[in-house]
Amino acid sequence: MIDRTATRLLVATFLMMLMGNLARASDATTISGAGATFPYPVYSKWADTYAKEKHIKLNYQAIGSGGGIKQITEGTVDFGASDAPLKPEELDKAGLIQFPVVMGGVVPVINIAGIKAGELKLAPDVLADIFMGKVKKWNDPRLGHDNPGLKLPDAAVTVVHRSDGSGTTWIFTNYLSKVSLEWLKAVGNDKSVAWPTGVGGKGNQGVASYVQRINGAIGYVESAYAIQNHMAHAKLKNHDGNFVDPTDDSVQAAAKGADWTHAHGFYMVLTDQPGAASWPITGASFVLVHRQQKDAETGRAVLRFFDWGYRNGGAAAKELGYIPMPTGVVDQVEKTWEKEVRDSGGQKLWPERKPAGK
Repeated sequence: MIDRTATRLLVATFLMMLMGNLARASDATTISGAGATFPYPVYSKWADTYAKEKHIKLNYQAIGSGGGIKQITEGTVDFGASDAPLKPEELDKAGLIQFPVVMGGVVPVINIAGIKAGELKLAPDVLADIFMGKVKKWNDPRLGHDNPGLKLPDAAVTVVHRSDGSGTTWIFTNYLSKVSLEWLKAVGNDKSVAWPTGVGGKGNQGVASYVQRINGAIGYVESAYAIQNHMAHAKLKNHDGNFVDPTDDSVQAAAKGADWTHAHGFYMVLTDQPGAASWPITGASFVLVHRQQKDAETGRAVLRFFDWGYRNGGAAAKELGYIPMPTGVVDQVEKTWEKEVRDSGGQKLWPERKPAGK
């Protein structure tokens, strides 16, 4: 005869285990983001570790800063990412806040036969004229002036630039607009510009791929892509007149002058910073979220992810060539979350309130 009490206990135990598994499954969620390719390597690394630790996945599309701004404005992603900071009035109009996540350098990368990483030196006006299409051969006398003893080939210069709307382009053209009046007047500073010469590649990876394939090519990529793809870079003459390499120390030197406390809406541009060791094309990468979150739990999940990245992702960021945000700036960022990010009922999402007794 079947012991019905025992059977009921077994069924109850099974149901409890099933419900527990379902509850754990429901805790796992996915947050979505889109935008800048500049921070993609570090976001990808963080996402992999975060998914293992917290069982929350990040679906990030590296489509360029322009696309990221468009998607977060339209509400098709949970956060956008841009290397071109939005001005306070633009944030207000779109109902967004922005905050910096990491800093890094934009690097001129080259593929010139016989020239190794860091051997070629470029002055700011010469770099601008290369991208204007005015310097057509690598053995141009203007290049020889800053590179005595370096055997530059009689080879054509091929400029490679971004074909998509890009925050990396915004940082790069912001720098060129500061160091070349002709560039400022003829081309200007934007996420997408009318390039005077060259071929276009999509994303940092597209530019890197073209530069690697074309002899005599020069392009610009985020420093992590240059490191990961073992690309040769050029030294640049900085604001103080010194030729520097794009190292962690030189990017950090440029970032030291940033006064985030007085940067309304975290609007900050780090190009052409003074300092003997400063890398001249430095920028921050920003995340954009809506001030009013339609889905409170998803909004919290986004903030949790970046809080985790700030607190636990510094070592991974450094390994990839990024500079983590200083602790003081992180505190400012999270105070902004607390002050400005709300759910549909007007309740703040940050800091999280722990249940009683927890």
